Amino acid sequence: MSKTTLVLGASLKTNRYSNIAINRLLQANQRVLAFGLKEGEVNGVKIDTELLPYKDVDTVTLYLSPKHQKTYYDYILSLNPKRVIFNPGTENTEFYKILRENNIQFEAACTLVLLATDQY
Repeated sequence: MSKTTLVLGASLKTNRYSNIAINRLLQANQRVLAFGLKEGEVNGVKIDTELLPYKDVDTVTLYLSPKHQKTYYDYILSLNPKRVIFNPGTENTEFYKILRENNIQFEAACTLVLLATDQY
């Protein structure tokens, strides 16, 4: 496996994009961590319901609306990821500024499209 991705806003519902992303990341041989509001498991990946001090997180991919992201700003910064992906509907100019100030790369993109086009 290669880099570690944290799916923030993970869902147990199979029709949710965060759930699909977990499966596609696994298919792409990525190490996957997940945080969500409901504890459970997606294809062997445990969804944590408490914010854990994960190590070596390369990418945080967001599946939270901008109004719900604010709660997680400090947590995401504490992980010191190389990048944060803002999936469609999660774009957040306020958080972009904070990430830029902390030298963390970010992009408004779809994790599923990045994986499908070998740009992940």
